[in-house]
Amino acid sequence: MSLEFSQELDTSPIISPTFAPQDAGEIGLRPKLLSDYTGQEKAKGNLSVYIEAARLRNEPLDHTLLYGPPGLGKTTLAGVIANEMGVNIRITSGPAIEKPGDLAALLTNLNPGDILFIDEIHRLNRVVEEILYPAMEDFAIDIIVGKGPSANSIRLDLPKFTLVGATTRAGQLSAPLRDRFGVNLRLELYTPEELAKIVTRSATILGMEIHPDGAMEIASRSRGTPRIANRFLRRVRDFAQVMCGGVITKEAADLALQRLEVDELGLDNIDRRMLTAIIRNYGGGPVGLDTLAATIGEEAITLEDVYEPYLMQLGFLTRTPRGRCVTPLAYQHLHIPFDGQLQMEI
Repeated sequence: MSLEFSQELDTSPIISPTFAPQDAGEIGLRPKLLSDYTGQEKAKGNLSVYIEAARLRNEPLDHTLLYGPPGLGKTTLAGVIANEMGVNIRITSGPAIEKPGDLAALLTNLNPGDILFIDEIHRLNRVVEEILYPAMEDFAIDIIVGKGPSANSIRLDLPKFTLVGATTRAGQLSAPLRDRFGVNLRLELYTPEELAKIVTRSATILGMEIHPDGAMEIASRSRGTPRIANRFLRRVRDFAQVMCGGVITKEAADLALQRLEVDELGLDNIDRRMLTAIIRNYGGGPVGLDTLAATIGEEAITLEDVYEPYLMQLGFLTRTPRGRCVTPLAYQHLHIPFDGQLQMEI
């Protein structure tokens, strides 16, 4: 099986669930089969049935949409599907397909049964998306040859393939595109126990000895996200090798994550600065996102996409019509006295 990657890399904070340059080593940690894939039991159970049924019929798997927060293993699961089906996979992303010709080149180079994986599929150009509709339904594309009165439409037949789309924002998919996916799987955040299994497996692949309490310490601070857990593991490995005799214990993990300014709940320095700024500067809120971003010197989109979701899951932050507000739980976590005068509008 061949893997072809065309994925944008960015420079992200260590707790960001998006793929960053420091995650290049993550590719070698990814499971290859469903039996090795930890977590997502509901999605995995249904997917195993769909794959087995497709193999029994000797047909390609139906077009599949994977959606959920970033960093949960959508690209990994696409590779697992290809391995289970015994076919090749070509990996690209929505922003990388700029013109209909780019999509036509990808589709016409597929072999029967192959998988085309499009990450961030909600960011597809609308013109490109229109070309994708007949490709998904009829396994054919229409290409216009020539210009003006002499232009002709040529229909090219395609091999039967499987489109696997991944998105962090399923609501931004157009209805015609979303309806053409026969399989829809939502990936959920992982439990600490599931992440501890992932961390232990990754440590074994990296050749590191790790204690169960060390794996759980990393897992409990990883925001329910395998990508963050593997990123933490590689940094904890550095501290363990240099300062702790080469073994990842609970103490080694705690030392490394403290040095990275990640606390016991997985909050980093920017999380705490956000909450503290709302409390100290704006009396606990409400405060607008742009104002908050300017106050702490971060980009508004980074705060909204990377930091806010987890703070809201913990119950530390709420969104109101007038802006963001901090809850009493955040005061308690930050050891700041709460006077009970929050002006929240929920």
